[in-house]
Amino acid sequence: MFSEKKDKKSNVEPSSAQNRINEGTKLKGDISSTGFFRIDGTIEGNVHTPSKVVLGKTGVILGTLSCENADLEGKFEGTLQVSGTLTLRSTALVEGEIVVGKLSVEPGAVLNASCVMLDGTPKAGINAPKLPGDSQPRLFNKQQKIKEASALPKSD
Repeated sequence: MFSEKKDKKSNVEPSSAQNRINEGTKLKGDISSTGFFRIDGTIEGNVHTPSKVVLGKTGVILGTLSCENADLEGKFEGTLQVSGTLTLRSTALVEGEIVVGKLSVEPGAVLNASCVMLDGTPKAGINAPKLPGDSQPRLFNKQQKIKEASALPKSD
């Protein structure tokens, strides 16, 4: 009689669940989760979460990382899409393309990437950050990167 209908949200909400990939673990493929990630192993593929990702000192990601906030201490190579704050610790090594809301870099971090800063307006979820001109987030393709690099003119 007095029951209320609960509205179901279609957006993916970040959860407090914690995911951990330990040192010595290697994964190939795409990972999607609504929870926080701590990565100390190696991932070759694409990681998507509307939450935070911490890449430990022994952690390696080769691919695309799309998240709200990221704290990197390890190696990242590929396309990084962070709608909130990206923090690069002194041991971080980042190569590729970055789209970020805010960027914090500690002395000693290595950043060899093109970087696009978002305009500061709130973005909804992990689908918001994209490279200019892209209709969808880019997926990392190692063969394509090698092909693009070999096509660059050589300097003497």
